[in-house]
Amino acid sequence: MTTQVIVLNGGSSAGKSEIVRHLQAVLPRPWLAFGVDSLIEAMPRSMQATDAGIEFAPDGAVDVGPEFMALQSAWMEGIAAMVRAGAPVIIDDVFLGAAATQRRWQRVLGGLDVLWVGVRCDSAVATERERARGDRIAGMAATQAKMVHEGVVYDLEVDTTHTASLTCAKIIAARVTT
Repeated sequence: MTTQVIVLNGGSSAGKSEIVRHLQAVLPRPWLAFGVDSLIEAMPRSMQATDAGIEFAPDGAVDVGPEFMALQSAWMEGIAAMVRAGAPVIIDDVFLGAAATQRRWQRVLGGLDVLWVGVRCDSAVATERERARGDRIAGMAATQAKMVHEGVVYDLEVDTTHTASLTCAKIIAARVTT
């Protein structure tokens, strides 16, 4: 079967977005890419001011409420519909619910050929990247580095601690069936 979806899961500043850009360049056909950061940016700012939406704590912790979950579910269904309509898709996500988030994606993507990829990065390295980026709350990278992977089952794992994003993308691309 031809791979229809690539799901990248990893903590903040693990290097997922860079891997996505490289994947789009090295894969033999065009792939759409959707990331959880874009979902959050598409939501009204008021969603970040209520416990029903998404809250970013000063220590880097992230909590999501029922309104966020409802919009995220609709977003997930929309991505699955695009794949079913013929568009191959790369998903850049942070499984805040770890295995529970993977189960949500598995339900939505049921019947599709999915490549599940864990993107790991040492928390100290991710923390340094987070600091250098300047667009993240300090502590997110360290908090998420391990917890987003708990109980998640992957087809493949890459580690950006010492491996370049392009190399990781090539490793992933080699596992994509066409």
